[in-house]
Amino acid sequence: MKSNLSKGFTLVEIMIVVVIIGLLAAMAVPAFNKVRTSSVDKAVMNNARQMAAAADQYFLENGVTTVVSASLVGSTNYVKSLIAVAAETYPAGYTQSIVISITGVAGSRTITYAP
Repeated sequence: MKSNLSKGFTLVEIMIVVVIIGLLAAMAVPAFNKVRTSSVDKAVMNNARQMAAAADQYFLENGVTTVVSASLVGSTNYVKSLIAVAAETYPAGYTQSIVISITGVAGSRTITYAP
């Protein structure tokens, strides 16, 4: 007796696998975007914290209450470099005990840091 067994996958089996992969991708993409947004926000907040600490140090050393960013960032200043993570804009100047607002984070969000 000759057996006619075919080896391989049927079209239905392949379609089921594709649907399962699609469902997994549909669940993973929003989670990835949430983690990415959170990571960007934390990096921007860390930059704001560093700039606030540099401004506080400048205030203590120079006895003033305002400072421009150019006096804080540079190879010989308090913060060596300030790298924008998501095309955000940092304030041009800092005033003692004032909330810092970073605008344009990822094009639309604003993050505030209260020292």
